[in-house]
Amino acid sequence: MDSGVLRTCRRVPCRNSIPIALVGEQLCLDHFLDEAFVRTNDMFDRCREHRPLTSAELEWLLSDALLIVKNLEEGGGKPVPDQRERMLDLLLMLANLHEYVAHHSVHLDRPA
Repeated sequence: MDSGVLRTCRRVPCRNSIPIALVGEQLCLDHFLDEAFVRTNDMFDRCREHRPLTSAELEWLLSDALLIVKNLEEGGGKPVPDQRERMLDLLLMLANLHEYVAHHSVHLDRPA
């Protein structure tokens, strides 16, 4: 067994291996990226619609970015060029979202 792979994706019927960086998510790289793109696009839509974001949601996006960087650093099962391109695209989107939040009046819901 590859030392970079511990088990298979929790998505049925997916049988792809999970890179070490994504073990906590229990998702293969493709399914993790799919979910992360959905979360990021949702946050952009909410910002554009002036709907509030929670600090927990922003931390989740930061966590996504850190997992991608960790996966790239570890070689995470040697991603194919398409996966590597998707990871880099997502990092760019997350950076753009961070800049958007920093430079616009984005309301954060803070717990009381």
